[in-house]
Amino acid sequence: MNLKQLEAFVRVSERRSFSKAAKELFLTQPTVSAHISSLEKELDARLFVRNTKEVDLSEEGKKLYEYAKQMVNLERKIEDAFMEGNKREQQCITIAASTIPAQYLLPRVLAAFNEKYPNEQFKISETDSAQVVEQVLNRTIDVGFTGTVLEKRHCAYIPFYKDELMIITPNQEKYREYQEKGGKTSWLVDESFIMREEGSGTRKEAEKQLRRSGIDVSALNIVASIENQETIKRSVENGMGISIISRLAAQKEIEEGNLLGFELPFKDRVRNINIVYNKGIRLSGITERFIRTVREVYCDEE
Repeated sequence: MNLKQLEAFVRVSERRSFSKAAKELFLTQPTVSAHISSLEKELDARLFVRNTKEVDLSEEGKKLYEYAKQMVNLERKIEDAFMEGNKREQQCITIAASTIPAQYLLPRVLAAFNEKYPNEQFKISETDSAQVVEQVLNRTIDVGFTGTVLEKRHCAYIPFYKDELMIITPNQEKYREYQEKGGKTSWLVDESFIMREEGSGTRKEAEKQLRRSGIDVSALNIVASIENQETIKRSVENGMGISIISRLAAQKEIEEGNLLGFELPFKDRVRNINIVYNKGIRLSGITERFIRTVREVYCDEE
């Protein structure tokens, strides 16, 4: 057996999924399956109990997990120890992120990464999800963050945060009455909308969710498309219209009473915030460590 096999085993154990483990390890699912199969053959043991949706550890698997987890953790400690003592040249990781991850999620990751790897630098640009994906495909960045999935041949996505979209309105009597009544949001079709720009992940997901609730998006009165989220919130506050944005972005203004917040009219109101990278190229060590840090900060909270 080897560390790659043990790492695959640990990741499948923790994610209870071969496909999720493959994405996070930057491997194909057949490769992960081959690692597990080799371990089972070498140990002459069945490590997982498979069902239709998830995989669970067998009794033999539980026994191996304790040792394998220690081995994987030790490998990381050795890597980190030698990185600290290594006098190599400073490296820089280039990142592009759409608005929500850039403003509300990345700062926590950057702080955690900087604490572990103080000699590394970041070069970060904020743009919309479509541009992030283009930069990933053009190999002008190491890793990107998007608020939606744009299917492209060489892009691989790792979801790491569940974000909720919500309707925001001015804090006016009409909307306070709507809020008191609760329930249906049929009034939306009569409102003026301020939307994010074309190419924005937030806009794509908002339109998708409106269509799912039976609203004809093409018939909406969209009075403005604005890139800057702060401008959208200030415009809503001043009565220009209503909007749909991330709860992360609206929470402060709602708590302060400057805006009212409404849940979208169906159960599944969440979207994934994703890491995106080019699966056609080998990731550098610094990029793999950065993605691992994102997982440690957010995915491991699930």
